Amino acid sequence: MGLQPLEFSDCYLDSPWFRERIRAHEAELERTNKFIKELIKDGKNLIAATKSLSAAQRKFAHSLRDFKFEFIGDAETDDERCIDASLREFSNFLKNLEEQREIMALSVTETLIKPLEKFRKEQLGAVKEEKKKFDKETEKNYSLIDKHLNLSAKKKDSHLQEADLQVEQNRQHFYELSLEYVCKLQEIQERKKFEFVEPMLSFFQGMFTFYHQGHELSKDFNHYKMELQINIQNTRNRFEGTRSEVEELMNKIRQNPKDHKRASQFTAEGYLYVQEKRPAPFGSSWVKHYCMYRKTAKKFNMIPFEHRSGGKLGDGEVFFLKECTKRHADSIDRRFCFDIEAADRPGIPLTVQAFSEEERKQWLEALGGKEALFHSFNRAIIPRAEGGINDQGLYRVVGVSSKVQRLLSMLMDVKTCNELDLENSVDWEVKTITSALKQYLRSLPEPLMTYELHGDFIVPAKSGSPESRVNAIHFLVHKLPEKNKEMLDILVKHLTNVSNHSKQNLMTVANLGVVFGPTLMRPQEETVAAIMDLKFQNIVVEILIENHEKIFGSLPDTSFPEPTCLSVSPPNAPPRQSKRQGQRTKRPVAVYNLCLELEDGDNPNPLKEDTPTSSQDSLSSPSPTTSAAHGPPRPDKNHLLADGGSCGDWASAMPSQTRPSMVQWLNLQSPTTPSSSPALTPPSPRSSPFPLSPAASIVDKLPECVINRKARAVYPCEAEHSSELSFEIGAIFEDVQTSREPGWLEGTLNGKRGLIPQNYVKLL
Repeated sequence: MGLQPLEFSDCYLDSPWFRERIRAHEAELERTNKFIKELIKDGKNLIAATKSLSAAQRKFAHSLRDFKFEFIGDAETDDERCIDASLREFSNFLKNLEEQREIMALSVTETLIKPLEKFRKEQLGAVKEEKKKFDKETEKNYSLIDKHLNLSAKKKDSHLQEADLQVEQNRQHFYELSLEYVCKLQEIQERKKFEFVEPMLSFFQGMFTFYHQGHELSKDFNHYKMELQINIQNTRNRFEGTRSEVEELMNKIRQNPKDHKRASQFTAEGYLYVQEKRPAPFGSSWVKHYCMYRKTAKKFNMIPFEHRSGGKLGDGEVFFLKECTKRHADSIDRRFCFDIEAADRPGIPLTVQAFSEEERKQWLEALGGKEALFHSFNRAIIPRAEGGINDQGLYRVVGVSSKVQRLLSMLMDVKTCNELDLENSVDWEVKTITSALKQYLRSLPEPLMTYELHGDFIVPAKSGSPESRVNAIHFLVHKLPEKNKEMLDILVKHLTNVSNHSKQNLMTVANLGVVFGPTLMRPQEETVAAIMDLKFQNIVVEILIENHEKIFGSLPDTSFPEPTCLSVSPPNAPPRQSKRQGQRTKRPVAVYNLCLELEDGDNPNPLKEDTPTSSQDSLSSPSPTTSAAHGPPRPDKNHLLADGGSCGDWASAMPSQTRPSMVQWLNLQSPTTPSSSPALTPPSPRSSPFPLSPAASIVDKLPECVINRKARAVYPCEAEHSSELSFEIGAIFEDVQTSREPGWLEGTLNGKRGLIPQNYVKLL
């Protein structure tokens, strides 16, 4: 049962039960007062904890913003740029979240703490004051009554009448105060229900607003999150390919370190211990130096260096070599020593010690000593073989080694080549044919896209807008030797068809780039730095596949700059913008991480594409020096990849009436549309170093901040994501605003709101 009501008529009786009911009301108000006091204290603690959390979150966001990934090499891929920028995106997300949290903390103070404090002080405090007055008047009233009743009846009537009047007046005052106090007690009991709960409602409204803002931020973040996941998956796939190449190079160098020395401007370089003579009786000491010798200038450099102490021990010394002499064991108590004499100090030889007898022989050979050493040439690269139209993992699944070797041998033999029917034969699996093709291409003494243009192809893949990359590679492809270009056209046309069946074979353009990047391109020297550029080789192949008709079906723009311009990277495009602006290609959003098992056959090991022993003139026509530098002779390409009609003298070693089997197979897998038909693509309005359509000026005319404008489409667009709008030329957009994503606008078309490429529209 709740509190009993206080009747005003009971104020005049002032019965014991009336007093018990008053005390019950007073006890309830005291309990309410203590509860509100504790609640205010907890609320302040909550605000303090919220501020501490916000400070920690901001510090965390600050740390994310300040960190930057370092990359190996001289440029990053678009995926790596997006991953690098992701930390700043995360930082901005946390910053926006904490701004909303600060608003919530402020609302707790304004909507909960202050109203409760006001209610406690003004309402409950007022009741306390009324209680004090009531208790004081109670004491005064009943004390006066007791005193009055003790008056003697013998007093004068006038004195007694005056006393009666005084008592009556005091009792009336007490009754009035009692009535007011009872009214106040019951009023505050009713008032606290809304005066207390209303601030709590505002508090929870502020909290739910904060969580709603977090939900909205999460929705805004979701699109970026999906793209970042693709960037991460692409980078992981490239990492796996790069790691295997690095490990393979590491193992090859571990087995034969001498065969994999880096090209250097110095004839010889390495560590030598140099004898430094001291005055008697201190004898001499041996100090380790890093020495470099350039034979053409006969210039010898020495830099003292000690690994254990962490660096150089002094300034280096440079002199011109006069002669070098081997020291025999009976002339010095140390092994592996030889003397070198400077031209400006004749007759004063400098004694040095190599690490081993083999290294001493190498130094003597380089310095013109008595013993000579003949270095072996680097072994040919033995790449991995991977590799079908609707078969999953086409060009990634490898064939059985013995079958691949047998197919290559038959294709290299003029007698058996014409008997092969790869189109109708059931003897040759698709994976065997694809592996043979890749092994042949990787076994060329010079890659199909040549050593000379390797660096030029890599440069545009590292930076610039999508249009500038396509234009640059278009230009460079037409600088290839005619045979190489024709073969590349046949192959890329086939790979374009493979990518068009990616829903069945899972070989997207990106996956084909991973497979054929190192197949069609490779640097002349194997180094870790070169392996770091594998991802850019993949990008070059992706561009070739995506733009096959334009690159091979039309001549490059005559106004394109000469190759010297390619040595300077164009300005980097914004990471996310570069993926969407300009020519929009229909690449699948999904990224497949294939983990396909190798087929067991008569050879349990993965296919190693060993070079066949037969050799004729190579496709790339390398010089004798180039051929020698890359190991044993390579297979003859003519039987695999050419005919008299399309490749000129490639087929000179074959019967001219028979089309080679491998080219037949490639063409069967490719569309029948002639590759010479030019690609029809809308002009790209994105700015670049190359000539653009007149619409390029549209971007420059857009204001930095667009709010509530109308715009008209000047190019058609097909949405690649659910957050984008599809439209035709002439479409009118309402309520166009600047998007948070660089290079994009937000607008409404036919009642649907979404993202619009900034350079596809003109503001009205």
